[in-house]
Amino acid sequence: MKRHVEYAWRLRELMAAREMNNISDLIPHLEDRGVALSASQIYRLIGGKPERMNLALLGALLDALDCTFEELCPTTVVAVPARERLTGTEASTAKKDAVRPVRARIHRPE
Repeated sequence: MKRHVEYAWRLRELMAAREMNNISDLIPHLEDRGVALSASQIYRLIGGKPERMNLALLGALLDALDCTFEELCPTTVVAVPARERLTGTEASTAKKDAVRPVRARIHRPE
């Protein structure tokens, strides 16, 4: 079995709990910590689930919201079953049992 890591992004919820309802409420907190982002970058950060993030930005978010990584981004590990592959013996057995078309024969008219 393969293991797949899933995560949730709770930035909007944590901002609301700390009475930060707008993008403009978060910008000064990040700038105080040396992170300068545009309003559109912060909008994408709040609205979506980021796939990659700068560690300086992550640290600034954790400090500005006074939370831990587990509160901001809870993770779970899910076991995903691996695909089963046919071995040579199983594949040959499957081919023998399959219905094969009958070859057409064309006769010339006499």
